[in-house]
Amino acid sequence: MAHELAALTVELTDMAAADQKSSVRANSDDPAEQLAWRRLTARHGDRLGEIMNEYGWPTAERVGEEAASAAWLIAQHADRQLDVQRRALHLMRQAVSAGSASPRELAFLHDRTLVNEGREQVYGTQIAGVKDGAPVPWPCVEPERMDELRAEVGIEPFDEYVAKFALT
Repeated sequence: MAHELAALTVELTDMAAADQKSSVRANSDDPAEQLAWRRLTARHGDRLGEIMNEYGWPTAERVGEEAASAAWLIAQHADRQLDVQRRALHLMRQAVSAGSASPRELAFLHDRTLVNEGREQVYGTQIAGVKDGAPVPWPCVEPERMDELRAEVGIEPFDEYVAKFALT
């Protein structure tokens, strides 16, 4: 089992590295690059689904911090595989309750899944677009409590978060 988990650790981190290297394609004007991004994230989403079926949520205790974050990133980007996102959300929620996963990462995945379902998000982590040079979040359930809810899971206030992505 230890050998399997070591191999899984390498596989997850390699998938996340490929994801990060290719993520520029997601917003490309070139349809071929967008298609390549979708193929990559779909392949990774399929594999994450298999991993979750066999091992449950890949927690840091099982695969290490880097690979656990990699699994989260893969779930985040499985936008066209809501079944994978929902399963990851369910398993990750259990892991957070057990103290084995990041509440911050869970909040991002929760919002991403809600937005992909066409619903309002909770934490304001998903950006809908830019208006007057400032990032605007997708609609939130309780916009007046957004920063309070973000603080509860270790996410900086919205204004600080979007300042990182300031458009000059």
